[in-house]
Amino acid sequence: MDENAIHQWLIECFGPVQGELAWSQFSQLPESIRSQMAAQGADQLPKPAEVQALIQAFTAGGLNTPADMQAQADQGPINVALAKNIALGRTRADQSDTTVTAEDSDRVARVMSEANLWLDTVCAFDPAPGQTEALTRAGWIEGSIDAWVKFASPVAQAVSDALTSVISQRFQGFDQGEISGMFAGPVPIPLPDNLKDPTTLMKLLGNTSFAMQLGQAAGELAKEVRGGFDQGIPLLKNPAGALIPQNIKAYAKSLELDLDEVTRYMALKEAAHARLYAAVPWLMPRFEALIGKYARGVSIDLDAVEDQLRDAEQINPESIAGAINLSNVGIEDTPEQKEALHSLGDLLALVDGWVDCVVWNAGMAHLPHLEQLREMTRRERAVGGPAEQTFESLLGLHLHPKRLREAADLWERITADEGVQGRDDHWSHPDLLPSLPVKEDADQVGTSTSADGQSEQKADTPATSVDWDAELDKLLNAEEKDSSANPITPADPDASNDQEHPDHEAPGDQKSADKDSKDPDDGQPDQDDSDKGDSDIGQA
Repeated sequence: MDENAIHQWLIECFGPVQGELAWSQFSQLPESIRSQMAAQGADQLPKPAEVQALIQAFTAGGLNTPADMQAQADQGPINVALAKNIALGRTRADQSDTTVTAEDSDRVARVMSEANLWLDTVCAFDPAPGQTEALTRAGWIEGSIDAWVKFASPVAQAVSDALTSVISQRFQGFDQGEISGMFAGPVPIPLPDNLKDPTTLMKLLGNTSFAMQLGQAAGELAKEVRGGFDQGIPLLKNPAGALIPQNIKAYAKSLELDLDEVTRYMALKEAAHARLYAAVPWLMPRFEALIGKYARGVSIDLDAVEDQLRDAEQINPESIAGAINLSNVGIEDTPEQKEALHSLGDLLALVDGWVDCVVWNAGMAHLPHLEQLREMTRRERAVGGPAEQTFESLLGLHLHPKRLREAADLWERITADEGVQGRDDHWSHPDLLPSLPVKEDADQVGTSTSADGQSEQKADTPATSVDWDAELDKLLNAEEKDSSANPITPADPDASNDQEHPDHEAPGDQKSADKDSKDPDDGQPDQDDSDKGDSDIGQA
């Protein structure tokens, strides 16, 4: 790329006046720096629109003056305003809907009303207070970013302390003259005297870097989420939750299913989550305690941080991103942290499994493709999308229940044995929650782990001594042999009634096997393979 192309790129990024000033500064840089940039190629430079969006975000994030920068360095480990504005900038760049249409709003109100009527017959909990909202992607960001910041702050503080420690203790000979600008690059920005201290500067850069990555992840996740409880925990302040019509439309289109049916399914999930959290006051504080317990135990490898900083090509937020990624600089989890993560995973699985069970029983008579939607949800929750994985690299938390199927089967058996009221009474106290069966290994036999992370010795019971995966495989193999001779359609009312019998196969297995036998070319994997796939995913 020649210098004329760089000149034009600066003008497109900063406008005619600021672009010419930037070009003038660029021309005064040493030949080695100009040659290095010219050798990159035009395709390696950020797009002008991205540069402009970032400038707007930094302006809105309170980084306009040296005083603003100093204030941000002193406020905390994350620049919340910057994170929010970067996330919102992502939605604008993706041409997301800016408002919810009256038609979409009416659809959400209608399906939520239906969902609560269906849930009344299969759930002992009352509807959550308030009305479920219909939100744009930007509305979801506005409502959820504070929750993400709350979860991320302890980790961000540990990383920030590590960055400043490395600079102050290990880079004593760090040449302040090398810090020629806060965002080193084609346009050096002179630093004020009060920010020339490397420790203060690194604190600001850590604050900004974490905010940038958090904002980028939230902006990407805003394109994926379809409800306020998609992560299994409430991120919005509205206890009744929310639906995001634009994302539900895209999801229905990708599945080639009717929009109303997909929206009803999402409404059932959202309403079931909302009822559970509204009726169980200890549940969210328990999640917060477990997340806090893990985050407060995060330790940073100073040697790894130093390596990341030395590898950084420039002293700027983008280049030090590796130094705030826990997969690069985090020390192995302590036993206490592992226990917290285990408890968190089991509690998430119990929540999602309960919702899966309740949604199945409420929707099986109304939603023809319920099993397909249920299977897709299970896989998404087990794996997580790219944006969720970015949050994991920042927080160190894996918010994906690995044992959702086992939890759903457990709640189905409890429903069959104790009824709806008996099942939901288990949520009245943490000690009453059922324990997920623990797979036997060399040093752990006959034990189970409850949602509070305490291992306890138990006598063999059907819930702990039976290998349910193996039993399920046997049932499915037998079902496949008989399916062509005696198919059961999803709409068959007798099939629905059979689900309530405690000795009958799990409802999802029967429907999935029937679906495969009737339509082998529909592109959906058979239930047997999906169980094995999810089991492998959960072990990863």
